[in-house]
Amino acid sequence: MNPNPFTSSTAKPPYVRLSVFYFAYFAALGVFVPYWTVYLKKVTGFSAAQIGELMAVFMASKVIAPFIWGWLADHTGHRLRIIRLASLLAVLCFVGVYWQQSYGWMVLLMAGFGFFWNASLPQFEALTLNHLGTHIGRYSWIRLWGSIGFIVMVVGLPPLLESGGMTRVVDAMLVLFVGIWLATWLVRDKPHHAHTETASRLREVIRQPAVWMLLLACALQQASHGAYYTFFSLYLEDHGYSRTFTGWMWALGVMAEVVLFLFMHRLIQRFGAERLFVLAMLLTGIRWLLLGTWVDVLAVLLLAQVLHAATYGLFHASAIHVVHHVFPGRLQGRGQALYSGVSFGLGGALGSLLSGYGWETLGATQTFYIATVTVNVGLFLSLYAMRDLGRRYGQ
Repeated sequence: MNPNPFTSSTAKPPYVRLSVFYFAYFAALGVFVPYWTVYLKKVTGFSAAQIGELMAVFMASKVIAPFIWGWLADHTGHRLRIIRLASLLAVLCFVGVYWQQSYGWMVLLMAGFGFFWNASLPQFEALTLNHLGTHIGRYSWIRLWGSIGFIVMVVGLPPLLESGGMTRVVDAMLVLFVGIWLATWLVRDKPHHAHTETASRLREVIRQPAVWMLLLACALQQASHGAYYTFFSLYLEDHGYSRTFTGWMWALGVMAEVVLFLFMHRLIQRFGAERLFVLAMLLTGIRWLLLGTWVDVLAVLLLAQVLHAATYGLFHASAIHVVHHVFPGRLQGRGQALYSGVSFGLGGALGSLLSGYGWETLGATQTFYIATVTVNVGLFLSLYAMRDLGRRYGQ
């Protein structure tokens, strides 16, 4: 696959300003992913099944929201306005957490702020790629600042939680949501580049078997992450690890991801995004097997966390690269939204929901084994999809 599909670029991409948004966005995830489920258990007293259901509601918002907002951005041509509006509405919805914490109210809130929060990233991804132009291979250099933001929060928040209690999770998330909105005012809009395939209709693209197999593989990969994203912090706590140690385990995974992002553009140029995507799927299955079987063995736990570089970093960067080529021109926003909605949305929602039930009825080990089987199904689908897409797009 040719990593530089466009032939001209008129200005140097605003690397620093784009990076600020990623830093703030993933810093918020650095609070939400490791500590929100702990907050739901410790402060509100929800069961594992209820926590899985709430996280599924949040993930389900990724199915619809990105595509709706992507359609608006592509048709109005005002992508940055859409991002700013969605970011502001996410702040306003999240404030409702301070009012009450009943189960029904939390369902509404997580659907609400999830609908707007999840809308902004796919559109900012499209905006970033448009800014990069011929420098698309350097996307990972910007995205790594999101990983750094995640690390700052997963390491820095535990001392605050020890002194101020788990309610500080809500305070930290609100501050970072405001930071996301402010970061959108640091960049300017950038229209998509002209492309010879801009007349392609979305349904004509997704009708290709390789494309829907790619999307299904992405959904299965993210579904396999359900147990990890929903219960990893509680999993380590149940095995006697401290909250500070748990924060460092999250940080270790993301630090490995940062290192990979530094070299990702070279890896894509040398091996191709399709091969790297398949490798990421293979390593994901190995990671869940290790976590489910040997979580009490420190060396294995460390290895499993280092593999986060592959299961998220390698997977996401290669998938973004492939999707950018498969959905050209005016389809970019909807293409990124479709990728986000099907994988992180539909796949993430099913993974969170089923892992909650599995955690409560089958136990942690069996839930991770099921995750291994799930991603391996996606691996077989990706082998066909990437072989066909590689031929079609020049790899």
